Amino acid sequence: MDNNPENPVEFIKRKKYAAMIKLKKILLLFIVLMTSLISIAQGKVEMADTMRSNGRIYVVVAVVLTILAGLILYVIRLDRKIAKLEKEK
Repeated sequence: MDNNPENPVEFIKRKKYAAMIKLKKILLLFIVLMTSLISIAQGKVEMADTMRSNGRIYVVVAVVLTILAGLILYVIRLDRKIAKLEKEK
């Protein structure tokens, strides 16, 4: 039934909704894993203390956030392109 839908707009909406649900699940899994890693790494780490005292930790955080923002923007842009291609069909 999904291969030959009567209403293509509804078909695309269902596909986009399913993709968003998958994306939300992956994001939730990522957040859970990151929080568990952060809670595990609460011990005394000399390297982190050294980086904090030198101010380099902010550079590391800025680089990580830049990469993460780039990945998120890439996924959003890719989703829009796919949606546009699906509309054209």
